[in-house]
Order: sequence, then C-alpha cells, then structure tokens
Amino acid sequence: MDGRHMQIGEVADRTGLSLRTIRHYEEVGLALPTARSQGGFRLYTDDDVTRLLVVKRMKPLGFTLEEMRDLLDILDRLQAADTSEPTRNDLTKRLAVYRSLVEERCEKIRTRLADAEQFSAELSTELRKHRSAG
Repeated sequence: MDGRHMQIGEVADRTGLSLRTIRHYEEVGLALPTARSQGGFRLYTDDDVTRLLVVKRMKPLGFTLEEMRDLLDILDRLQAADTSEPTRNDLTKRLAVYRSLVEERCEKIRTRLADAEQFSAELSTELRKHRSAG
C-alpha cells in the first residue's frame, strides 16, 4: 500500500459498489474508513478497498453479516504479526471452512447457470422453429 487515502467516490469506482452500499457496510461495522478528513469526508486505504471487495464477493454467495464479520476477523488476525502459532492454526482451520463453503456455493451457482443456459438454448430452438414455420 502506498499510504495514499481515497475518498468514497474513488472507492466506489474501484470496487463497483454504490456510495450507499459502502456507507451501509460502515454502519454495520464491516468496513470502516481508516480516517476522516478535516472536513469529515471518509478516507480509505488500499486495505480498506480489499476489505470491501471481500464483503462484495461474500454477499452474492449468501453469507450473513455475522459470517462476513467472522471471516474478516480471521483474515485480520492472520495478517497480524503477533498471532501465536496455536491461534494461527485455529484461524487457518476456520479459514479452510469458509473456503469449503465458498466452493459449495460456487458449485450450486454453476449448476444453476448450466440450467439457465440450457433453458435459454431450448427457448432459442423453440423461437427458431416458430419463426421458420411462419
């Protein structure tokens, strides 16, 4: 990270999240801005953007706010230099559980997508059939 601070508009551009969504994640304690300007504007770092992207990726997979908080806490604690080895091992196991959950949910999405693509192909066939008959 270069130590540079960004205002919320730039963060919205970088994450694809709306200003309202970013503010909401702050209100629920998922992604707090690192600082505020003298004028009261939220100021974010690259680490804050990374955190928002984690939340953004978890949301469509159906994770609850509590699960999001838990995973962010795990990631934060794993990054901390003073984490003891037993604690690090426990956190790594918990992280592996989240990874498994993500894989399961991705597989469900892939199945739903395949079904949707099959349905689209069937409708295209039906449409061609009726266009050529007319």
